[in-house]
Amino acid sequence: MNNQTLAAKDFITVGLFTALLFVVEFACGMLGYLHPYVVASYVILIPLVGAIPMMLFYSKVEKFGMITIMSILLAIIMFVTGMGYLGAPLIILSGLIADLIAKSGNYKSFRKTVLSYGIFSLWVCANYFPVIVSAKAYREDLLSGGFSAEYCDALFRAINTKTILILVILCFVFGCIGAFLGKAVVKKHFEKAGIV
Repeated sequence: MNNQTLAAKDFITVGLFTALLFVVEFACGMLGYLHPYVVASYVILIPLVGAIPMMLFYSKVEKFGMITIMSILLAIIMFVTGMGYLGAPLIILSGLIADLIAKSGNYKSFRKTVLSYGIFSLWVCANYFPVIVSAKAYREDLLSGGFSAEYCDALFRAINTKTILILVILCFVFGCIGAFLGKAVVKKHFEKAGIV
């Protein structure tokens, strides 16, 4: 850890785990077609399911910038896949803060890792920005895309300015819970990395 400059292998690691996290997000996203309340439950599903690859990623992070770069890549992916740019500041900010928290524990403190992942998980809430910020246009897009008015009504009941704070809190809480779940699954990697 003497050399804190990111090397090629660090960028490869970030790219690989960003792709894995996107696969998780995409899979959970597909479930949203089943019912709009599933969309609201992304704040539970993605932090929990994504915790396994993310804890494996955390076991490989030793330099500042890796978590931040992942968040930037996620923001780009979200934009390219049609979620717009509204959530990009939240995605990148959550990644930067998560990186700083993990760094404060020298990337070896599991307690800091839990808090870091809880904050990082807030990127999921960027999915809701179009629903809240540009509600009318988003509803029209859904209707023109083949969704029923009933689906739209239920979605906007679940995700709105009154419920967003609850969703953000749930996202953080389940991110923290997910960290424990992920650590249990990749325990040997944590031991090898010296994260305690």
